[in-house]
Amino acid sequence: MTNINESGADAGQEEDTQKNKYLTFALGGDMYGIEIRHVTEIIGIQKITEIPELPAHMRGIINLRGKIIPVMDVRLRFRKPLREYTDRTCIIVVDIGELSLGLIVDSVSEVLSIAETDIVPPA
Repeated sequence: MTNINESGADAGQEEDTQKNKYLTFALGGDMYGIEIRHVTEIIGIQKITEIPELPAHMRGIINLRGKIIPVMDVRLRFRKPLREYTDRTCIIVVDIGELSLGLIVDSVSEVLSIAETDIVPPA
């Protein structure tokens, strides 16, 4: 498990150091990124409890240290074919406002500084 955000830092200073920084991850042969300020941790794939009647890309929930977190397979959300999970498959736990969400990705790569002009939204 890798913790990305360290607590105790001044919020304004932390936001400045995280500006234009993205955690990059792979889905098949494509690379994507998510703003590092939203990432709380990265964990290996684990048992996911299925919940009936969810959209196909919502795989269910996990219990992470007593906190229930819904988990989405980003591959399915982006309409890519389902692939068997491997030892490189990760769950990126993100916090956006009051919502925590686990994002299943094929693998995590690195944190990069990317200028806003170089960012291309997913097709």
